[in-house]
Amino acid sequence: MKMSAQLSASATAARAHQEMFAYWASLRRGASLPARVDLHPASMKRLLPTVSLIDVVGGAPRDYRLRLAGTGLYGVYGREITGRLIGDVYNAAAVDYWRKELDKVVDERRPGVGVHSLAWRGAPHMSILWLRLPLASNGKDVDMILGYDAVVGAAAESGSGIRAA
Repeated sequence: MKMSAQLSASATAARAHQEMFAYWASLRRGASLPARVDLHPASMKRLLPTVSLIDVVGGAPRDYRLRLAGTGLYGVYGREITGRLIGDVYNAAAVDYWRKELDKVVDERRPGVGVHSLAWRGAPHMSILWLRLPLASNGKDVDMILGYDAVVGAAAESGSGIRAA
């Protein structure tokens, strides 16, 4: 793959992240976090294929369940992940990574963003540029996380069906 295609995919992913963040931020009411009921799929229609909703389960230790995973994530994970706990989706190293990142979103009540290699899935040439946004039914205590993933890498730009946002 050419470097220009890689940069283009990254720029497209960054724009999609900005779009999702702006939508989430528009739902805030002052210092209150938006709730799941505030989300309207029609307002993020273009992004839905790689959107996820992640339930915060339990107190200590905390766990996470994928309440919803967009259809575009099936190709990333090679199977349906809706309804699964993160330990049922990822290997041990990836579970530790996601638990740390998701705990940070819950504890700090702030969005998280990062890059996670799909090497654990046998695809070291691909990565997820991820965004995790806190949701709180009561405006304060994070009980769900809105996720958005943009897949970049060689297979993301090929005819694999996986594409960068």
